Amino acid sequence: MTTATALNEPVFDTSAIDVRPLQPTIGAEIHGIDISQPLTNEQRDAIKAAVLRYKVVFFRDQTLDKQSHAAFARHFGPLYDYPSATSDSNIVPIHNISAVEAKQRFAELEHPDFLKGVIGAGDYYHSDTSWRLVPAWAAILRAVDLPELGGDTVWVDANLAYEGLSDELKEKLERLHVVHNFQQSLTRLGHEYPIVAHPAVRTHRETGKKILWVNYSQSPQFLGIELAESNALLLEVLRQYKRPEFQVRFSWRPGSVAFWDNRAAVHYAVRNYGDYPRLLERILVSDERLYADL
Repeated sequence: MTTATALNEPVFDTSAIDVRPLQPTIGAEIHGIDISQPLTNEQRDAIKAAVLRYKVVFFRDQTLDKQSHAAFARHFGPLYDYPSATSDSNIVPIHNISAVEAKQRFAELEHPDFLKGVIGAGDYYHSDTSWRLVPAWAAILRAVDLPELGGDTVWVDANLAYEGLSDELKEKLERLHVVHNFQQSLTRLGHEYPIVAHPAVRTHRETGKKILWVNYSQSPQFLGIELAESNALLLEVLRQYKRPEFQVRFSWRPGSVAFWDNRAAVHYAVRNYGDYPRLLERILVSDERLYADL
């Protein structure tokens, strides 16, 4: 059993579960629990504490189906209905993370001219639903159909990415907002939503940590500065995200489940498995509304 504490860290009680860290600040496996079964309050609180402490946690050898996946997610808040989610048998909105659909989307994804040569196909570090005024706080992703090899996912500790900046860059980014533009995909799905901009550095409501927050799949641009400076800053943030010491990399196996704090980490899917129709299913957990939706 592990109680995760560290210097200058909030105290997170995870003593009700078996937590095995993978990296010092990001990524941990949780063992000895069947999440297809109802959780006790102590188990629920300990899992939430582990997610807050390690940003993403992993479960192995689970036997979740759609119903138990949804039941597990509901322990942590109301579920979010993603625009392209499917509601199988009226169970819950489940979003297919499909290699086939992703290949089509990324083939269609064209950044504006001002980002050509700045962001490439291997740069799509992102957080889920950041195009919303109030993004989902958590995502729970389970393996459905995996290639024999490849298809890992990388998560980045966005607080460490911030802390690794120079004082000058910290001060500059803390004054800026960055665009999260999902209009192309929303329009294709028949939805309307305003283009939003969020602070480039936000403070995590529960941990108090500062988070470096840019979505490279949503035509990011820093507002209020010259375009050339915006592009230069995008490259600086991207360099931070790509630093291995800020990352954890997870290799999927049948029965694997990942549960992450969407406010504290960005992630990147490694597409190195050719044409295999890799499929995972994701459920998002809504965050508290801190201000009114439009």
